[in-house]
Amino acid sequence: MTVMESTRTDEVLDIVGVGFGPSNLALAIAIEEHNATCAPDARISARFIERQERFVWHPGMLLDGATMQIAFPKDLVTFRNPASTFSFFSYLFDRGRLVDFVNHQTFFPTRHEFNDYLQWAAGRVEADVRYGSPVTGVTGVRGPGGVVDEFEVATADGQVSRARNIAVGAGLRERIPEWATPSPRCFHNHQFLFRIEELPEVRHQRFVVLGAGQSAAEVVQYLHRNFPQAEVHSVFARYGYSPADDSPYANRIFDPGTVDELHGADREERERLLSLHRSTNYSVVDIELINELYTTEYQEMVRGTRRLFMRRASEIESVADGPDGIEVSVRSNLDGLTDTLMCDAVVLATGFTPTPLGTLIGDLAPADGVATEVERDYRLVTAPDIRGGIYLQGGTEKTHGLTASLLSNVAVRAGEILTSVLVNRSGWHVVDIVEASTAVDSSKNEFATSEAR
Repeated sequence: MTVMESTRTDEVLDIVGVGFGPSNLALAIAIEEHNATCAPDARISARFIERQERFVWHPGMLLDGATMQIAFPKDLVTFRNPASTFSFFSYLFDRGRLVDFVNHQTFFPTRHEFNDYLQWAAGRVEADVRYGSPVTGVTGVRGPGGVVDEFEVATADGQVSRARNIAVGAGLRERIPEWATPSPRCFHNHQFLFRIEELPEVRHQRFVVLGAGQSAAEVVQYLHRNFPQAEVHSVFARYGYSPADDSPYANRIFDPGTVDELHGADREERERLLSLHRSTNYSVVDIELINELYTTEYQEMVRGTRRLFMRRASEIESVADGPDGIEVSVRSNLDGLTDTLMCDAVVLATGFTPTPLGTLIGDLAPADGVATEVERDYRLVTAPDIRGGIYLQGGTEKTHGLTASLLSNVAVRAGEILTSVLVNRSGWHVVDIVEASTAVDSSKNEFATSEAR
């Protein structure tokens, strides 16, 4: 483990957030609301460090008409504090669209609107946010007792922030197939809108989209609509798109209280349940979009002019990127035949993986970089000589459930992390915290008083 002797006298913060996406934005709001209602000596000092120049949320995936897959009350605050002025309803009121949204009769805003909500909240919160500051390393600092009770977070501009706790909100990393080399014609859907805009001449009028999930289907729909002369080939290993299970009982896998149940369950049972309910989130598509694409494909069959092709039970064997296009070899696993298509672009809608902890916190991370042991309050289990808290805002699916990388639980998780920081702060006891931070505990979740989808 990388540590250093404590010789500096800089300000020591209660917590530093690494990254400032929705999860740490929710934490910043929870801290602001706590500080506004508690005694002065109970206030939390925090700083958030973000490599982007401003708050952004998947800008390459904000396709026109694409809607959220979670209901709007699962915003940054409502499940933790329904009275918060940072709610989606408050945003609508501030924007002058509350009545119009209600008349729209939907629980699912567009991604454009939800992105605007997140940026609105990021602009309102009174937090110390250092934008344009890539984190270059997190170092444990040994105190006089020989334990690591503080951390130093260094950024590319040479600044160092010291804190007793860190909240790692590093987000997700694009999953790229081994055979793929990212290029202007071969790219992940996370960068879709940017790459399509920068695409060289569309000479072959043909696109390939790899993947069977919601993002893949949305990209297929977008390309088919916006390139009216082009063929769109959807390649996936399944026989057909599978609908997302968003029924009320299945959706309970995303409830805040489910985190308690899953974290307390045996590992085998937790893995069994998460496997059974993968159809709520992974490699599935909203049934409305499935029906729309099927109708499009069928009408093309009727007219005899085909542009949309569903290449089921298939895989991409190889690609050859050239100056005028990209050659794609698509193999059918049903008959073993391979087609070679000359295309203008290949879009990899192949999902994401959690950002490895080692890239951010170095030797403080587990040896394999995977957070397999995480406390209920999202605190990483570390060596006994590390007393400072390392809280994980993501990458905890195996211990806390499917909400780990989704927006569904950011509000409640932020409150739980804040409560844990307060509990572990020297001289505080749980009863004091509950009395001093009713805004944090308004969700009345079990953890806060006893310790998206």
